Amino acid sequence: MAATVAKEMVRYNLSVLGLGETRWTHSGEVKLPSGQSVIYSGHEEDGANHTEGVAIMMTKETRKALIAWEPVSSRLITESFRTNSRRVKAHIIQCHAPANDAVDDVKAMFYDSLNHLLGRVGARDLIILMGDFNAKIGGWNEGYKEVMGKHGVGKMNENGEMVVETCVNNNLVIGGSVFPHKTIHNVGVTRPCYRKPNRSHLYL
Repeated sequence: MAATVAKEMVRYNLSVLGLGETRWTHSGEVKLPSGQSVIYSGHEEDGANHTEGVAIMMTKETRKALIAWEPVSSRLITESFRTNSRRVKAHIIQCHAPANDAVDDVKAMFYDSLNHLLGRVGARDLIILMGDFNAKIGGWNEGYKEVMGKHGVGKMNENGEMVVETCVNNNLVIGGSVFPHKTIHNVGVTRPCYRKPNRSHLYL
C-alpha cells in the first residue's frame, strides 16, 4: 500500500501527504525504497485490532526539516517542522475523527486531545489540520463567516458542528469551503447506498 501511495505522491508533486485508516499498530517511522518517510501512529496495545491508524508521508527534503513528532493516538499524529523563519514553526496534525454516530464519550475524547494539541501551538506558528473528520459542514455559514465559506457539501451534521466550534476556538479556517470547486474535486467517497455525494475530509 505504501509504495502505491508513494507513487501517487510523486505524480502529484506533493511534499507532505496525510494518511488515515492505515490499520498499522504501534508507532514509528518507515523509510521507503522510493525515498519517502512514513511516520505513523496506531493502537499501542499488544495484540490490538488492526483498525484506525494515522500517518504522514513526506519527501526526503521535507524530512530534513522535521523537528519533532508525536504519536498521540490511533486517531491523531502531529509533526513540527522548521520554516524559512527561525521564529516560526509549522505544525501538521493528521486526524481521523470518530464517525458521526459514534458514542459521545469517544467523540469528546478525540476533540479534547485535538484541542489540547492546538492549545500548545505558539501564537506565531503555522497550523495545518487535515484528515477525515467524518463531518459535513454544509454551505450555510451565517455566524461562522470567519472560519468557513459557503462551498461546503451537504447539510451540517453533529461532527460538522464540532469541527466548526474547534475552528472558532482555535482561529482556524476550513480552507476547502472558501472557494468553489468542481464537483469531482469537492466530494469524497460515496457509498453505493447513498445517492448524494459526500465530503468528510477537511483541511484547516
